[in-house]
Amino acid sequence: MIKDIKHYPEMANPQLRPRYSGVTSFFRTPVLEDAKGVDIGVIGVPFDGGVTNRTGARHGPRAVREQTTLVRRVNQATGICPFDLVSVADLGDAWLEAPYELMGAHREIQDFFANVAKAGTTTLAVGGDHSISLPILRAIAKDGPVGMVHIDAHCDTGDDYLGSCFHHGAPFSRAVEEGLLDPKRVIQIGIRGSINHSEMWKFSHDSGMRVVYMEELFDKGWKWAAEEARKIVGTGKTYLSFDVDSLDPIFAPGTGTPESGGIMMIEAQRMIRALAGIDFIGADVVEVSPPFDVGTITAQNAANVLFEILCVLAPAVKKQKGG
Repeated sequence: MIKDIKHYPEMANPQLRPRYSGVTSFFRTPVLEDAKGVDIGVIGVPFDGGVTNRTGARHGPRAVREQTTLVRRVNQATGICPFDLVSVADLGDAWLEAPYELMGAHREIQDFFANVAKAGTTTLAVGGDHSISLPILRAIAKDGPVGMVHIDAHCDTGDDYLGSCFHHGAPFSRAVEEGLLDPKRVIQIGIRGSINHSEMWKFSHDSGMRVVYMEELFDKGWKWAAEEARKIVGTGKTYLSFDVDSLDPIFAPGTGTPESGGIMMIEAQRMIRALAGIDFIGADVVEVSPPFDVGTITAQNAANVLFEILCVLAPAVKKQKGG
């Protein structure tokens, strides 16, 4: 170590040094290019080739990574310190050699996450647009369909749009069709906004997904929504996907498809905390678009959502590993 630490020996741990110092990494964890021995790998996916309107989410991982340096080690509300439960590392970005062809780009993302999964590492991804969830699920749910808690303003179970069925508005219809998701173990929370036709989310309803529109969530509350999620996904393997446009635009202006009348940040935090105990096998936070952000508020809130997810993912991973 070049720095001679004279007064605070605990600062040998980079997470305890001044938060404005050091090389930026997710939660100030080690940056590694080998997943071996890592329990949870936090991975950026700088890709927005699946967006249908406003681009910019390719810059999301870098912005969120920067804001996670402000996050401390212990969740004050729950007492969880995920870094004490399991080993956590920044595994860099699933960067793409050929990002301009959508399906090929998805194959690259799938291959990256498959390599991480082979090392026995659970992934926590930061997008990027929501189309990245499909290749991630292809990598980690290849042995059979899983359940999902999906927090979003949109169901993302669309179909063809301008010549593609693999855009950010359709990852979960494709995931069901490919046998990656069990729709009867999927809950979609916070759905709202204007639509182009009344049956836009017909796939969700017809396949058996539990769709919680924002009006129902507002009337019944975050605690009820968490209980409903636990009931729907049950005890089986489950994925967690959080789109920042689920948050009201006052908390997340920097996203491609904002929808008014959304979830408050405190509701999102408490809802995620109430999901503790679910058998999560992976998660993602997507759709941060820094070009549309205001004062980094979206990236900051995404970083804190990421931390809340890490705090429920870490105990699940520890239990899966026999801890």
